[in-house]
Amino acid sequence: MKKIILPLLAISFVWACTSDNKEKKVAHVITAENDTLTYRYDSIKVVSNNVVKPEVNREADTANALVRYPVFENDSLNNYIKSQVFHYFGDEEVPTAFDDIAASFIRGYNDFYVENPGTTQWWYLLIDIKVIRQLHNYVAMKYVHSDYAGGAHGNTIISYINFNPKTNKAVTLDSLILPEKKAELLKIGERIFRSNEKISATEPLDKRYFFTNGKFSLPKSYYVSDKGLVFLYNAYEIKSYAEGTTELVIPFSELSGIAKPQTILTPSE
Repeated sequence: MKKIILPLLAISFVWACTSDNKEKKVAHVITAENDTLTYRYDSIKVVSNNVVKPEVNREADTANALVRYPVFENDSLNNYIKSQVFHYFGDEEVPTAFDDIAASFIRGYNDFYVENPGTTQWWYLLIDIKVIRQLHNYVAMKYVHSDYAGGAHGNTIISYINFNPKTNKAVTLDSLILPEKKAELLKIGERIFRSNEKISATEPLDKRYFFTNGKFSLPKSYYVSDKGLVFLYNAYEIKSYAEGTTELVIPFSELSGIAKPQTILTPSE
């Protein structure tokens, strides 16, 4: 498969508009093509007009929200991307467009700014979705959600969006792994994890990691790379925030007899 080449033709447009909160919106469109699907990157940025005094806070002077995402010619894929992002916000205030997410975040900051005169606090929101792999029957995207609204540090969650553009369906673990082999996948994952972490096969996991009841488990974030099945533990998921993320790769050679036939996990079949 050819690598995605991003000559990044141009920034197509930039505009600004003023709302009741004097928010600024800036949008960029970048086009890109490869040998499977054609798509472009859109972005939406909303910036609060309520400024923190620069001499008080030199890292940033206001709140900003940036959403970047790919737009495909395949509407089913576009809708699935939206559903995965919107799902993050729960059931109370489900957004209907990416614009809603950025504008709502800045409205929240503006309310906070009014309720806390003289505040030195600034907020940020980043939603960044990038295509990281494409095959004729598979698209993998890395979805980064990072925000800060007070506290010791911001929070970042990384997940993956997996989709089959041929069937217009999500690529789930259930669609890749034989149901009777899930326990075996877990055992292989634990063996590789222990090897990566340089711990013995019998050392308890509850002393150094946050696994529930000290029992190994695979994370929900995964995608299929050219090396195999890649899992990602986010910060705080099994380790402290300072230790960051942990990646676990189960190579194709370990998936023989575990993966369903004629899937992206069995490329040689």
